[in-house]
Amino acid sequence: HAPMWFAMIILFTVSLVYSAMYLSSSNPANDRKAVAFTRVGIVFGLLGLVTGALWAKYTWGQFWSFDVKQNMSAIAMLIYAAYFVLRRSFDDLEKQARISAVYNIFAFAAMIPLLFVIPRLTDSLHPGNGGNPGFGGEDLDNTMRMIFYPAIIGWTLLGVWISNLSHRLSTLEERWLERGLN
Repeated sequence: HAPMWFAMIILFTVSLVYSAMYLSSSNPANDRKAVAFTRVGIVFGLLGLVTGALWAKYTWGQFWSFDVKQNMSAIAMLIYAAYFVLRRSFDDLEKQARISAVYNIFAFAAMIPLLFVIPRLTDSLHPGNGGNPGFGGEDLDNTMRMIFYPAIIGWTLLGVWISNLSHRLSTLEERWLERGLN
């Protein structure tokens, strides 16, 4: 599940960049790209939570042990899910895009302490938390590295591809609506 989370963080970072670009240019294409990357990032985050719960059942004996990393990850996903609730609450497309871009920046800023700071301050079942460095020699041996790092690259490329498809689809839908072919 960890490679999906790495890909999710990369997708959210790209979404953050597109939101900042939208705020500086008001180009609707940047908003559509931010939405697409956020949408796929959330899917990867949810897949990471589900597969992490399956791994937790095997490793720790239960699907959800209320570990700090599990809880903070769930909160981060809820914050990002609120992005789409916020978008739907505005009829004016320009206002929707502008406020969503600002919220996207907030969500990314909230994700950093939730996933990287708070879990390291407390003891956790996860490696790399409670003061011990993650992905050290005891956490990830060379045979796992041969799978882990290519998996991060593969999930990230898959996420970028799906995000680009989603952006292209939203662009086509917008053109369809502009022409009145509803």
